[in-house]
Amino acid sequence: MARRKHIAPGALLFKIFSMLFLICGVIMILFPFYIVIITAFKTQAESAANFFALPTSWTPDNFISVISKANYFMYFGNSALITVSSIILIFLLIPMCAYAIARNMNSRKYFKFVFYFLMLAIFVPFQVIMVPMVLYMGWWHLNNQIGLIIMHVVFASAQGVYLMTNYIRSVPPDLEESASIDGCTTWGSYWRVVLPLVKPMIATILVLNALWVWNDFQMPLLILNTSPNTWTLPLFQYNFKTQYSYDYNLAFASYLIAMVPVMIAYAFAQKYIVEGLTAGAVKT
Repeated sequence: MARRKHIAPGALLFKIFSMLFLICGVIMILFPFYIVIITAFKTQAESAANFFALPTSWTPDNFISVISKANYFMYFGNSALITVSSIILIFLLIPMCAYAIARNMNSRKYFKFVFYFLMLAIFVPFQVIMVPMVLYMGWWHLNNQIGLIIMHVVFASAQGVYLMTNYIRSVPPDLEESASIDGCTTWGSYWRVVLPLVKPMIATILVLNALWVWNDFQMPLLILNTSPNTWTLPLFQYNFKTQYSYDYNLAFASYLIAMVPVMIAYAFAQKYIVEGLTAGAVKT
C-alpha cells in the first residue's frame, strides 16, 4: 500500500499564500481589461447606472462612432507606419551591430568600448535627455515621423545590442569557420548560420519593441507636435478624451481597437521565441 506523502505545515502554508498571491495578481491584471471591454460595449446611460455591471445589450455603436467621426484610420495608419518602419530598422541594424561586437570585442578594444557605451545608455532615465532631445530634433528639423522613427531605433539599440551580443556569444564560432571552409563569406555566415540560431532573441526584441513603439505616448507627444495629421493613436486617444470630456464609452472603444493589432502580432510572433534555437546548426 502506497504511503501518503506528508507535507510540512510550513510548506503547506507557503503554498496557500503563493496561490492566493497569484490569484490576486491575476485579478489585478484582468479586472482593468474587463472594465475596458464592458465599457466599450455599453451606452452612456448603462455606464452611469452601474459602471461595473455587464451591458444589457452588447452594442457596437461606440466603435462605429470612433471610426466614423474622428478620422481614426488616419491615426491608426500613422501608428502602423511608425511601428513597422521602426521594427524593420531594428531588425536590420541591431543584430548586425551585435554580431560585430560579439565577434570582435575580445580582440579589439574599440568594440568593447562601443558595447559598454551602449550598455550605459540603459541606466540613463528618459527625463534626463528629454529636453536636449527636443532641442536637437528642432534644430535638425526632425519634428516629424521620420525623426520619431530614428529616435525609436536609437532608444531600442541600447537594450537590444546588449541582449543580442550576449546571445550571439553563446553561438559557437566553429559553425562560422565550417561555413567559411565551404566558401561562405562573413556576410553569408552571419545571414545563413548565425541569424537563424538567434531567432528566439530576435523575436523577443522585436515583440518587446513593437509593443513599446505602438503604445509609446511620451516621445510622440514631444516630437509630433507640429501637425495633428501626424499624430499616433496614443496621442489621438489623449486628445480624444479631452474632446469628449468624460465619455469613457468612446474612449475605451478606441483603446480596445488599438489593442487588437498588438495582440494579433504577439500571437503570431510568440512561436518564434521557442523555435529555431538550433535551426541551421547541422548541415544536411
